[in-house]
Amino acid sequence: MTAQRKITAGLFISLDGVVEAPDTWHFPYMNDEMEAAVGEMFAGADTLLLGRKTYESFAAAWPQRSGEMADGINGIRKLVASTTLTGTDWNNSSLVEGDVVTAVKDLKQQPGGTVNLTGSIGLTRTLLVAGLVDELRLLVHPIVLGTGLRLFPEGTAQVPLRLARSATFSTGVLDLTYQPA
Repeated sequence: MTAQRKITAGLFISLDGVVEAPDTWHFPYMNDEMEAAVGEMFAGADTLLLGRKTYESFAAAWPQRSGEMADGINGIRKLVASTTLTGTDWNNSSLVEGDVVTAVKDLKQQPGGTVNLTGSIGLTRTLLVAGLVDELRLLVHPIVLGTGLRLFPEGTAQVPLRLARSATFSTGVLDLTYQPA
Protein backbone atom coordinates (compact mmCIF):
# COMPACT_ATOMS: atom_id res chain seq x y z
CA MET A 1 0.00 0.00 0.00
CA THR A 2 1.37 3.43 -0.91
CA ALA A 3 1.58 6.23 1.60
CA GLN A 4 -0.93 9.04 1.36
CA ARG A 5 0.14 12.40 0.08
CA LYS A 6 0.53 15.00 2.80
CA ILE A 7 -1.51 18.22 2.79
CA THR A 8 0.34 21.13 4.41
CA ALA A 9 -1.34 24.48 5.02
CA GLY A 10 0.65 27.63 5.70
CA LEU A 11 -0.59 31.06 6.72
CA PHE A 12 0.66 34.41 7.96
CA ILE A 13 -1.42 35.30 11.04
CA SER A 14 -1.55 38.18 13.53
CA LEU A 15 -1.66 37.74 17.31
CA ASP A 16 -5.42 38.30 17.24
CA GLY A 17 -5.91 35.61 14.59
CA VAL A 18 -6.30 37.81 11.51
CA VAL A 19 -5.15 36.15 8.28
CA GLU A 20 -6.73 38.56 5.82
CA ALA A 21 -4.61 40.78 3.55
CA PRO A 22 -1.17 39.92 4.95
CA ASP A 23 0.33 42.01 2.14
CA THR A 24 -0.75 45.08 4.16
CA TRP A 25 0.95 44.09 7.47
CA HIS A 26 3.39 41.22 6.94
CA PHE A 27 6.32 42.80 5.09
CA PRO A 28 7.93 44.69 8.02
CA TYR A 29 8.63 41.24 9.50
CA MET A 30 10.16 39.77 6.35
CA ASN A 31 13.81 38.79 6.76
CA ASP A 32 16.09 35.87 5.90
CA GLU A 33 14.48 33.68 8.59
CA MET A 34 11.00 34.34 7.18
CA GLU A 35 12.16 33.76 3.61
CA ALA A 36 13.67 30.43 4.65
CA ALA A 37 10.44 29.43 6.42
CA VAL A 38 8.31 30.32 3.40
CA GLY A 39 10.72 28.43 1.16
CA GLU A 40 10.38 25.37 3.44
CA MET A 41 6.60 25.52 3.01
CA PHE A 42 7.01 25.00 -0.72
CA ALA A 43 9.92 22.54 -0.54
CA GLY A 44 8.94 19.02 -1.49
CA ALA A 45 5.55 20.09 -2.80
CA ASP A 46 4.59 19.12 -6.30
CA THR A 47 1.09 20.60 -6.12
CA LEU A 48 -0.23 23.95 -4.91
CA LEU A 49 -3.85 23.98 -3.73
CA LEU A 50 -5.50 27.41 -3.78
CA GLY A 51 -8.87 28.97 -3.17
CA ARG A 52 -10.25 31.41 -5.72
CA LYS A 53 -9.12 34.65 -4.06
CA THR A 54 -5.59 33.43 -3.43
CA TYR A 55 -5.41 32.02 -6.96
CA GLU A 56 -6.48 35.35 -8.47
CA SER A 57 -4.00 37.26 -6.32
CA PHE A 58 -1.12 34.87 -7.10
CA ALA A 59 -1.98 34.66 -10.83
CA ALA A 60 -1.87 38.45 -11.04
CA ALA A 61 1.53 38.69 -9.33
CA TRP A 62 3.73 35.62 -9.76
CA PRO A 63 3.90 35.28 -13.57
CA GLN A 64 5.63 38.69 -13.72
CA ARG A 65 8.24 37.75 -11.12
CA SER A 66 11.54 35.99 -11.57
CA GLY A 67 13.91 34.09 -9.32
CA GLU A 68 14.00 30.69 -7.72
CA MET A 69 10.78 31.01 -5.71
CA ALA A 70 8.87 32.57 -8.62
CA ASP A 71 10.09 29.84 -10.96
CA GLY A 72 8.93 27.21 -8.47
CA ILE A 73 5.49 28.73 -7.95
CA ASN A 74 4.96 29.41 -11.66
CA GLY A 75 6.07 25.91 -12.64
CA ILE A 76 4.29 23.83 -10.00
CA ARG A 77 0.92 22.16 -10.63
CA LYS A 78 -1.86 24.37 -9.24
CA LEU A 79 -5.34 23.17 -8.30
CA VAL A 80 -7.96 25.85 -7.71
CA ALA A 81 -11.02 25.26 -5.54
CA SER A 82 -13.75 27.58 -6.78
CA THR A 83 -17.45 27.42 -7.42
CA THR A 84 -17.42 30.67 -9.43
CA LEU A 85 -14.45 30.41 -11.80
CA THR A 86 -15.13 28.76 -15.14
CA GLY A 87 -11.48 28.33 -16.09
CA THR A 88 -7.87 29.12 -15.25
CA ASP A 89 -5.20 30.70 -17.39
CA TRP A 90 -2.09 30.62 -15.20
CA ASN A 91 0.56 28.08 -16.19
CA ASN A 92 -0.12 24.52 -14.91
CA SER A 93 -3.38 25.44 -13.19
CA SER A 94 -6.77 23.75 -13.30
CA LEU A 95 -10.03 23.80 -11.39
CA VAL A 96 -10.93 21.23 -8.74
CA GLU A 97 -13.91 19.28 -10.07
CA GLY A 98 -16.93 18.66 -7.81
CA ASP A 99 -16.95 18.73 -4.02
CA VAL A 100 -13.61 20.00 -2.71
CA VAL A 101 -13.50 17.63 0.30
CA THR A 102 -14.08 14.60 -1.93
CA ALA A 103 -11.57 15.90 -4.48
CA VAL A 104 -8.89 16.42 -1.82
CA LYS A 105 -9.53 12.96 -0.35
CA ASP A 106 -8.98 11.56 -3.84
CA LEU A 107 -5.90 13.74 -4.36
CA LYS A 108 -4.34 12.39 -1.16
CA GLN A 109 -4.63 8.86 -2.57
CA GLN A 110 -2.86 9.72 -5.83
CA PRO A 111 0.90 9.25 -6.20
CA GLY A 112 3.00 12.36 -5.78
CA GLY A 113 4.64 14.69 -3.32
CA THR A 114 3.28 17.09 -0.75
CA VAL A 115 0.28 19.29 -1.57
CA ASN A 116 0.85 22.83 -0.30
CA LEU A 117 -2.21 24.88 0.67
CA THR A 118 -1.29 28.52 1.07
CA GLY A 119 -3.51 31.46 1.96
CA SER A 120 -7.01 30.32 1.01
CA ILE A 121 -8.59 30.86 4.42
CA GLY A 122 -11.99 29.30 3.76
CA LEU A 123 -10.44 26.30 2.04
CA THR A 124 -8.00 25.83 4.92
CA ARG A 125 -10.89 25.90 7.42
CA THR A 126 -12.93 23.42 5.36
CA LEU A 127 -10.05 20.94 5.04
CA LEU A 128 -9.05 21.28 8.72
CA VAL A 129 -12.58 20.49 9.89
CA ALA A 130 -12.72 17.56 7.41
CA GLY A 131 -9.51 16.17 8.93
CA LEU A 132 -7.56 16.45 5.67
CA VAL A 133 -4.77 18.83 6.75
CA ASP A 134 -1.71 16.91 7.92
CA GLU A 135 0.29 19.94 8.93
CA LEU A 136 -0.77 23.51 9.77
CA ARG A 137 2.09 26.00 9.77
CA LEU A 138 1.31 29.39 11.24
CA LEU A 139 3.75 32.29 11.07
CA VAL A 140 2.39 34.35 13.97
CA HIS A 141 3.32 38.01 13.64
CA PRO A 142 3.68 40.21 16.74
CA ILE A 143 0.96 42.62 15.74
CA VAL A 144 -2.67 43.09 16.79
CA LEU A 145 -4.76 44.23 13.83
CA GLY A 146 -8.12 44.59 15.55
CA THR A 147 -10.15 43.91 12.42
CA GLY A 148 -10.08 41.48 9.56
CA LEU A 149 -10.96 37.94 8.65
CA ARG A 150 -9.78 35.50 11.30
CA LEU A 151 -8.66 31.96 10.69
CA PHE A 152 -10.95 30.61 13.40
CA PRO A 153 -14.05 32.79 13.77
CA GLU A 154 -16.66 32.32 16.47
CA GLY A 155 -18.50 29.05 15.93
CA THR A 156 -15.65 27.16 14.24
CA ALA A 157 -15.83 23.43 14.91
CA GLN A 158 -13.22 22.03 17.30
CA VAL A 159 -10.10 20.68 15.63
CA PRO A 160 -7.69 19.12 18.15
CA LEU A 161 -4.07 19.81 17.19
CA ARG A 162 -0.68 19.16 18.74
CA LEU A 163 2.37 21.38 18.46
CA ALA A 164 4.96 19.51 16.37
CA ARG A 165 7.60 22.22 16.02
CA SER A 166 8.22 25.82 17.01
CA ALA A 167 10.81 28.52 16.41
CA THR A 168 11.09 32.20 17.19
CA PHE A 169 12.54 34.62 14.64
CA SER A 170 14.57 37.71 15.51
CA THR A 171 11.58 39.85 14.43
CA GLY A 172 9.38 38.24 17.08
CA VAL A 173 7.49 36.10 14.56
CA LEU A 174 6.63 32.65 15.90
CA ASP A 175 6.90 29.77 13.44
CA LEU A 176 4.46 27.15 14.74
CA THR A 177 3.75 23.80 13.10
CA TYR A 178 0.72 21.81 14.24
CA GLN A 179 -0.42 18.31 13.33
CA PRO A 180 -3.70 16.52 14.08
CA ALA A 181 -3.87 15.39 17.71
